[in-house]
Amino acid sequence: MTILVSNRQARRHLLALCGLDGSRTGPMRKDELAATIADLGFVQVDSVNVLERAHHHILFSRSQTYRRRDLQTLVEKDGALFENWTHDASIIPSAFFPYWRHRFEREKQRLRTRWKGHFGTEGFDDDLTRVLAHIADNGPAMARDFEGDKPSSGWWDWHPSKAALEFLWRTGDLAIARREGFQKVYDLTERVIPDDHRRDEVEHDAFVDWACRQALMRLGFATRGEIAAFWALLTPAEVDEWIARNRDELVPVRVESVGDGKPRVCFALPGAAEAAIEANEVQDRVRILSPFDPLLRDRARAERLFGFFYRIEIFVPEAKRQYGYYVYPVLRGEQAVGRIDVKAERESDALVVRAFWPEAGVRNSKALISKLGAELERLRRFAGVGRVEFVDGWMR
Repeated sequence: MTILVSNRQARRHLLALCGLDGSRTGPMRKDELAATIADLGFVQVDSVNVLERAHHHILFSRSQTYRRRDLQTLVEKDGALFENWTHDASIIPSAFFPYWRHRFEREKQRLRTRWKGHFGTEGFDDDLTRVLAHIADNGPAMARDFEGDKPSSGWWDWHPSKAALEFLWRTGDLAIARREGFQKVYDLTERVIPDDHRRDEVEHDAFVDWACRQALMRLGFATRGEIAAFWALLTPAEVDEWIARNRDELVPVRVESVGDGKPRVCFALPGAAEAAIEANEVQDRVRILSPFDPLLRDRARAERLFGFFYRIEIFVPEAKRQYGYYVYPVLRGEQAVGRIDVKAERESDALVVRAFWPEAGVRNSKALISKLGAELERLRRFAGVGRVEFVDGWMR
């Protein structure tokens, strides 16, 4: 029998799975931080620093006691986390490294095909050998440690050594030992990933089973495409085969969408639908989320569940932007209530609020403005600036 999960139940369950329901208490020490990232599966890394870099912002949204140095220690000293790709560059538990071996093998072929204008040539193979040998002999290196002319094609404006470094990292021969000023420092994988994770190997069927189950555990309920997209490790065909093999175990769930409420048929592991139906009420506080927060990573899914259409407009020409270069989603409890243009202006020691756009039907009540002000104060302390400054006409 298919179980019906209301839209409110689905939102509450997903917020709990994402660590945004307000149930977390106590300080986020280093071990709790590692557990939080494992619970999320990964935390996306992004270079843009308007308020704070995405990975720090995502983790701060789960606990105000998050400390950046703990994340650095877990990655650079403890080896508990490593950096590689899911749908984008991400910080991932090192315990997952054996499963990423399957990704590395696929990436070797995919990247050569995708970047056929440069990868796959005899000259590039020579670059791979040269760069790998240099790091093996001389230790960790950055792209700037290599000299080379940039390709005349303008291919991402990378010189051959930078392209080789990225290929070797994306395919598992190199790993990120640390970052300096957000620049990657590459080293041999065997010198970065702990032996107990690096030496393990997982057969293909076990890899597919792990990826599907772990995606469902974090999504709560999902379609075939959502399962495949979560880690960006699997093909739809592999997910189809896994669903067919596990059909007797999987629970069909109908999840109501926002708007017409038309249910979407999804799959869930046993107990997930019951957990959604029994999910507790979400804490009534405002959260300003990173555009790359796991809650919103799947934009289409977020729109169905929260009625919130969001796209980041960094790559949209300025004249065509609806909101702004880097605008943050705003959540109140279990509802998406708007988006805000806010920036940490460190030269003037201020968190500058340029604009807040409430969603249709959301009233700028005193309670909402008060809770928004409290969240801005939390972000001010997180960003390390002295005051919150509101631009005239910021309330849209």
